[in-house]
Amino acid sequence: MSEVKSYISTNRQRFLDELLEFLKIPSVSADSKFKNDVLRGAGFLEKALQNAGVDLVEVCPTKGHPIVYAEKIIDGELPTVLVYGHYDVQPPDPYELWDSPPFEPVIKDERIFARGSCDDKGQLYMHIKALEILNQQGPLPCNIKFILEGEEEVGSANLERFVKENAARLSSDVILISDTAIISNESPSITVGLRGLSYVEVEVTGPDRDLHSGVYGGAVANPINILCKMVASLIDGDGRITIPGFYDKVQELTAEAREKLAEAPFDPEEYKASIGIRETQGEKGYSTIERTGIRPTLDVNGIWGGYTGEGAKTVLPSKAYAKISMRLVPDQDDQEITRLFTEHFISIAPKSVGVKVTPHHGGKPAVTPTDSLAYKAASKAFEQAWGKTPIPTRDGGSIPIVALFDEVLKVNTVLMGFGLDTDAIHSPNESYGVFNYLKGIETIVLFHHQFASLKK
Repeated sequence: MSEVKSYISTNRQRFLDELLEFLKIPSVSADSKFKNDVLRGAGFLEKALQNAGVDLVEVCPTKGHPIVYAEKIIDGELPTVLVYGHYDVQPPDPYELWDSPPFEPVIKDERIFARGSCDDKGQLYMHIKALEILNQQGPLPCNIKFILEGEEEVGSANLERFVKENAARLSSDVILISDTAIISNESPSITVGLRGLSYVEVEVTGPDRDLHSGVYGGAVANPINILCKMVASLIDGDGRITIPGFYDKVQELTAEAREKLAEAPFDPEEYKASIGIRETQGEKGYSTIERTGIRPTLDVNGIWGGYTGEGAKTVLPSKAYAKISMRLVPDQDDQEITRLFTEHFISIAPKSVGVKVTPHHGGKPAVTPTDSLAYKAASKAFEQAWGKTPIPTRDGGSIPIVALFDEVLKVNTVLMGFGLDTDAIHSPNESYGVFNYLKGIETIVLFHHQFASLKK
């Protein structure tokens, strides 16, 4: 372990400089104007993997953004680790809320500020640097493969087909993903559960054109007013979602499991202060940790319509829109929830408006075992690097690939992330701790050794 620490210390600045160059690439998958930048991101990874010592790397085209596949095969008798990550990032908007430009990365107070610094470029790049170290140490303890995609932030539309068509090529003994967070740098953790996702866009239409609000107001339905009422009705006073059938398949945790979840360190006051709120809210009868990990949710991610420019324009709008995401838990199915939402939303609309629901993307929830050799290897790696046994936790986010890997490749996944809740992923001023980046590299190196040892 001292050799690993020494190598990281010696190459610290280079490791950081390489990541900063990666972060300069605005690989936003959701916006077509960044298409060439996403391609540049794939090309950057191709070169980085070659420099780290892979035997083979390919930029594989899809109907959307490419998938980067790479491998370092030492011996067919050795265990194989498949590393998954994504090089696309969330849109940086609103730009004016960033303290520094989102694609001009800077390091301040030992934190790397840039879009994608934590989600997921910084965490992905740790694995490439870990491979470099393993190659420097001598023969790898196990075979390593990489599947790095450029469409995770828009639903991984082409990943399922790629995985199914390349199942034999992707065969492995474990999938290793770093796209999650730990409780804190003092309390490391391993994510063992992820929520699924159903993401839709709704459109409410009233008159066939925008109208003068003085001439028509009070006599013609206002789509924005109606949309707000419809959205508000989706959650009742107890914080429960009102869509019929929504909870029918929700997996309820036992009292013992809930007690175990409550053992994770959590300071409500610190939590509120960290995001600038006065009190928490949510489904009645559940704690904040439970609401964000084991319970389903419904949130409006964006709402617009009418005139939103500077000054005033007295308009009664023709249309109103909203983007809505629903986080799902075992055993909810994203396609079924999308259908239930669509049927319900259309049914509650008054006759004065028309409603259209457009599904965007989704994914199934996933729970990974804590008794697998892979989990034990991850736990031992944390113990070695951090000096503490990690706590198993459930994450509120979604990584649809986990359920897909389980279904197609029949392999356990280990979610060994190193971010923090304060990293502001998906928000302005996203950042990633220098400590977490470098400590993550060390822990990943140790995981490969531990996993190979336990598989003997």
